[in-house]
Amino acid sequence: MATKENSFAHRTVIEVDPFIPADQQKGIHNRWHPDIPAFATVKPGEVFTVQCVDWTGAQIGNNDCSDDIKNVDLSKIHNLSGPVAVEGAEPGDCLVVDILDVRPFDKMPWGYTGIFELENGGGLFAREFNSRAAKAIWDFKGVYATSRHIPGVKFAGVSHPGLIGTAPSPELLATWNKREGELIAANANAIPAVAFPPEPKGAYVGQDLPDEVMEKIAKEGARTVPPREHGGNCDIKNLSKGSRCYFPVYVKGANLSVGDLHFSQGDGEISFCGAIEMAGIITFSCSIIRNGVEKFAMKQPMFLPSPVDPLYSAKLIFEGISVDLHGDGKQYDMDATVAFKQATLNAITYLMKLGYTREQAYLLLSAAPVESHVGAVVVRRRHPLLQLLIIPTTPDLQDSPNACVTMALPLGIFDFDILPREEGLTKRDFGQCAIRSDGVV
Repeated sequence: MATKENSFAHRTVIEVDPFIPADQQKGIHNRWHPDIPAFATVKPGEVFTVQCVDWTGAQIGNNDCSDDIKNVDLSKIHNLSGPVAVEGAEPGDCLVVDILDVRPFDKMPWGYTGIFELENGGGLFAREFNSRAAKAIWDFKGVYATSRHIPGVKFAGVSHPGLIGTAPSPELLATWNKREGELIAANANAIPAVAFPPEPKGAYVGQDLPDEVMEKIAKEGARTVPPREHGGNCDIKNLSKGSRCYFPVYVKGANLSVGDLHFSQGDGEISFCGAIEMAGIITFSCSIIRNGVEKFAMKQPMFLPSPVDPLYSAKLIFEGISVDLHGDGKQYDMDATVAFKQATLNAITYLMKLGYTREQAYLLLSAAPVESHVGAVVVRRRHPLLQLLIIPTTPDLQDSPNACVTMALPLGIFDFDILPREEGLTKRDFGQCAIRSDGVV
């Protein structure tokens, strides 16, 4: 007979409410800084849960208008739960983080994918599309997601944290701010911005700190937008339940923070807010490898992806090369970013032939379990052994100047046939996603 004796619930170390603005809650912060103290402490091997608001901190609603995306305050993001200290972790160690579960709140069974404004966030095609705010709301039923704004699709989500990492040391924080500041200065007029400097406006730490400490954090704290040496906003879609992460430790306790939970995401999260963003609950267990940074020559984290993956074996694959075939036709030299963009644009224009709007296609490729792979980025030079066999004046053997990147679209997510046919594609009416109240797209 089952009894309550010897049965203990896992501890929830941070609790939040997904319907209350993040800057009104405890245990949340939106800057990286070594002076942010641990909000909770766990023992190595302990199983614990952390609750997270969505990355904007409850700025986006479940509705049919994208004005909230247009007007989102990016100075307040990302909202992370933490830090959580792990007893015994010391600088130079490796923090091993097992992700045991990731799920949405029962009381909030929905999420969203957004296209951000060119001047406020942007995205992969911010300039090419002159991006204007749009979004899709997704409803969750078990492992599946569907959207009233993108009809005709249903897919299993691979829920994961988009952002997870350890706290930086003072020296590492100074390095980040210096190098990113130099990049910003060199691209002062870039739209969208190439990086975001420390910004006191919107900085938040949900703890009772002395004013001088909070002022220092707000003035120096690194923004959470990019991935860095400590982890951060990596947006790796396969870090779902069953994954293991290896993080370098820079401060005593490691001070792990997590947020930006995703129900699903395509490789690249192309529309900036490109995953299915959600509030939710994540379960961890942590351990420590002494001197792991030196043992493993760690410059950045390592990951062991989850064995849990949707079984979408049949895929239509779009190729992209480093020629701007959708623009001015310019040839680039082994540029994988150009190739990735071309593969994505090939998929978008194909989906438009099926009846989806450009905005719907953009959002779908951001949110669905789409896979991208690098096919070729190597300029092949003559093998050293061949130098003994070839006349010295023979030019180096070299590939053409095109990198190759692919984007694989799972066929099983659609409730109709999308394959090429001799008679062409049937164009359907899928309406439109949520757009601005002024109708601008």
